[in-house]
Formats: sequence, structure tokens, C-alpha cells
Amino acid sequence: VFAQMAKEWAIPVFLVGHVNKQGSLAGPKVLEHAVDVVLSFEGEEHTSLRMLRAVKNRFGATHEVGLFEMRREGLVPVSNPSEFLLAERPKGSPGSVVTASREGSRPLLIEVQALVSQTAFGGTPRRQVSGADYNRVSIILAVLEKRIGIPLQAMDVYVNIAGGIRVSEPACDLGIAVAVASSARGDALRSDTVVFGEIGLAGELRSVAHTAERLAEAARLGFRKAVAPLPRKD
Repeated sequence: VFAQMAKEWAIPVFLVGHVNKQGSLAGPKVLEHAVDVVLSFEGEEHTSLRMLRAVKNRFGATHEVGLFEMRREGLVPVSNPSEFLLAERPKGSPGSVVTASREGSRPLLIEVQALVSQTAFGGTPRRQVSGADYNRVSIILAVLEKRIGIPLQAMDVYVNIAGGIRVSEPACDLGIAVAVASSARGDALRSDTVVFGEIGLAGELRSVAHTAERLAEAARLGFRKAVAPLPRKD
């Protein structure tokens, strides 16, 4: 009915729904197939940052992402997302590392925070992750212990992506690893350094896509040093 009405009257029609626990649109899938564009509005409950993703688009790409800040007057576009996410970063603090991720087609600098502390009373160490994939973080911790020799078997490890952002790409591996190592050893990374790269099970650092764009975004915000793999050769 809605599709027929939109075609006859030549008007756009917006349908608002919700997402189930599996991350799919609730209700019959025929609704998703009937529309031209599916937009997902994401955001953590306790943060002001909101993200608009295109899950489906019959007339364009789906890799673009819109970032907004929820204010009293409503949603306001965030013109400089990297600067917004790093505004409250504690410089010179062990466990705080800036990494270069990508959301859609844009590079995005985010802060990775890690806290490593002695497990109380010799119990089972805790592993708590917010904003990143738990299984991926577990692999990184295993590599740090086996390949680098950082003893984490009796340590609680907490990893957080500041600002309510969720990351999933392997390019953030090195940022997470350096944040954990920084907290475990009590050494802070230089505040003008950005870190990114994929970590393999052998402890090797693997190249990631769009290295030049990530470095350009870091340079634009005043970062002068980078710890990253060499870009792939075409």
C-alpha cells in the first residue's frame, strides 16, 4: 500500500521500525524488500553521538555514514568527528591510545582505553570489552602473552572504545594491543602518536587498506608520529 501510494503521488514515504536481538529488522522480511532504502540509526544510550548508516540503497552506495550529536535543540551534524571523539582524551595517561579506524568512506580517529590490574584474591581474571569485538580482543591478549611475553594470565583486562563508537575492523588491533601493553607496564604513549594495523597470530603486523587516508586524517589533527605497517604494494 505504501509503495503504491508513493508511486502514484510521487512522494517519499518513511516507515519507522525497530531491530530485534539478532540485529535484523523486526517483522516480515518482505517489508525490507519493498522499500528502496533502509537506514539504521545507532547510538549508545548514555552518549550524545548518533550514527546513521545505510544498510540498503537501490540507487546508491551503502558505505556512507552520517554522524550527529544529540543536543537540546535536536540532532546536529558533527562536522569534525575525529576532533569530537578525541576532545576529552587524557594525554600522557597509560592505557590511552589513538587509533585510526574507518566508518563508511571516511577515516576516523578514536581513543582506545585499556586498564590492566592484578586479579583479586587469585581468582579467575576478568576480561571486559566495550565497543570492540570480545573474541578479537581475546586473540590480541593471547598474542601479547605468547609472542611479546606480557604476563596477563593473572591480570584483569578492561578494554573500552571511548565515545560510544563500536569498531570491528582488524586495523584497530594494534591500537588495542598497545593500549593494553601501555597499561600493563605503566608507560604512556606520546600524545602526538597514532597507532593502527592488523595483528596476526604469529605476532606479525599486517598491512591494512587506506593507509594514506588514515595518516592524512591524523596529520590534519596534529599527530606527528605513526606506528603502522607499510601500505600494500599494488
